[in-house]
Amino acid sequence: MQQVFKKPVSLKDVQTHFCPGCHHGTFHRLVAEAMDEFGVQKRTIGVASVGCSVFLYGYFDIDVVEAPHGRAPAVATGVKRARPDAFVFTYQGDGDLAAIGTSEIIHAANRGEDMTVIFVNNTTYGMTGGQMAPTTLVGQRTSTSPYGRNQGKDGAPIRMAELLAQLEGVAFSARVAVNNPKNLMDAKRQIKKAFRYQAEGKGFSFIEALSSCPTNWGMDPIKANERVGTEMCAYFPLGVFKNAADL
Repeated sequence: MQQVFKKPVSLKDVQTHFCPGCHHGTFHRLVAEAMDEFGVQKRTIGVASVGCSVFLYGYFDIDVVEAPHGRAPAVATGVKRARPDAFVFTYQGDGDLAAIGTSEIIHAANRGEDMTVIFVNNTTYGMTGGQMAPTTLVGQRTSTSPYGRNQGKDGAPIRMAELLAQLEGVAFSARVAVNNPKNLMDAKRQIKKAFRYQAEGKGFSFIEALSSCPTNWGMDPIKANERVGTEMCAYFPLGVFKNAADL
């Protein structure tokens, strides 16, 4: 019998510890499949920051550097400049990248650093108690916004993929989701494209990945998955916002 589905070589054979219904594991698989396709596992260096994203080293069979909170793009810049032959990517959450790491991500993108950023947006600080993040939706209740996010007081949620697409150094910026088979297949294509752009030396590539967080949202996995496709996609539209090949 022919085997048509198997574990990517770039992933370790370990059991996941993520909460039931969390999309981190699915995005891990898509990233690992892209690594396998381009044959870059042996020369890949991942940079993980603080949050649920930090467990990168436990799942990927690659070298991983841990960065201080929000500083993954700065650390990745140093890694890539010291090892220009390496394939470098960061894996970050919204509380990490869009809050304390705003300066690092904007300036790394603006400089056109030859790296790939995987930004997992679940609209909350997933690891540290479900606090309000820069991407928390208006009206969304969190541990620090028990009455819901107030736009007049807290501002509007930040659309990072669109924001970074305005910068000259960005070669590719897209937003994806994995809440249904159609979106998952598109996410697979866009992640591979972002990796290909680094392999071709085209500069900075960015993938915003919409993810569920059933635990901090107070939902079961099915309801959380549905929320990604309705409420989240309504505010954070899926698509490609910059593609160097179109310029």
